[in-house]
Order: sequence, then structure tokens, then C-alpha cells
Amino acid sequence: MTQTALILIDVQRGFDQPGFWGSRNNPGAEANMKALLDAWQERRLPVVLVHHDSAEPGSPLRPGQPGNDFKPELDGARPDLVFGKKVNSAFLGDVDLDAWLRKRGITTFVLGGIQTNFCCETTARMGGNLGYDVTFALDATFTFDLPGVDGDVVTADELYRVTAANLANQFATVKSTKDILAGLS
Repeated sequence: MTQTALILIDVQRGFDQPGFWGSRNNPGAEANMKALLDAWQERRLPVVLVHHDSAEPGSPLRPGQPGNDFKPELDGARPDLVFGKKVNSAFLGDVDLDAWLRKRGITTFVLGGIQTNFCCETTARMGGNLGYDVTFALDATFTFDLPGVDGDVVTADELYRVTAANLANQFATVKSTKDILAGLS
């Protein structure tokens, strides 16, 4: 029987830096990330933690900066794999995630983290394209408002909904943390 891995993307303190990112959505995301982590660890299922190592000057996510550290919700985590990345997909990080998962016979994973529409969505899309059965824990993610190409603001809630629609129609199953946890029992 295959195990389902939990992959948490970029759950880093730098995303809490006031004024750097803008307005965010889903204030309950971190609690849902922690609930998933606790459930996976309790069942001794594989956990992967990925952090973004920004090369951008001034980014709070640069290595060696306090913002590169994981958020307190991951304190006590006992991951099976931890690695960094410099791009949006965890499949293009410092470790060959695809090879690591396949070596262990893992063909399914649950994904949460930061930001919904960037690193989480990109990793889910690549996972789907690589043939993984991806479950996207939407409420265990959050994002920030972005300027639109027309000058209007695209709100974090709009980006969140569009990501769910994009993924659910081709790349992943989108579920709530509550439904994911109910499926583990």
C-alpha cells in the first residue's frame, strides 16, 4: 500500500514581514498546516518541508536571514526530507523531489503552504504532470494581493479561488483540511 506524503511549501517567517507582501487572506492557514503536520507525524507518514531561498536583494526569504526560518507552527516537526529551492516548484529544488518520492514508492501527496498561487500551485501542477495523485489543501495555504496588468488589484481571495479552479479542473483534487483529516481516520 502506498503512503501519502505531506509536502509543506515555504512556511517561513519572512511571509510575516509587515509591509513587504501586502494584504493576505486566510488567517487560519497556519493552524490548518499544523493540523496536517500533526496528523502525518502521529501516523508516521512521510513529511517533506521545503523552504524558499531567495536570491533577491532585500527579500526576507534570503538564506541567513531570520525570515528564511520556518514559522513556529513547524516547531517540533520531524520531517523525512527538508530542502531549499530558488524557483516556484519544489520539483526544481536542491533535491530531486521526484526521485526521492519514487524511490520510496510514494505516488500521492497532500500539499499546503505559502503562497497559494505561486509555489504551491506550481508544485501541484508539476506533480500532476508527473503523474502524482495530488491533493491540494486549499485552506492550508494563503496568498497576498497582487497588482493586475491593468493596474487594478487582484485580491488574495480572488487568486485563491482561481488557483482552486485551475487545479481542480486538471492537476489536483482540492479539499479542505477537515476533509483530508477525515479521510485519514
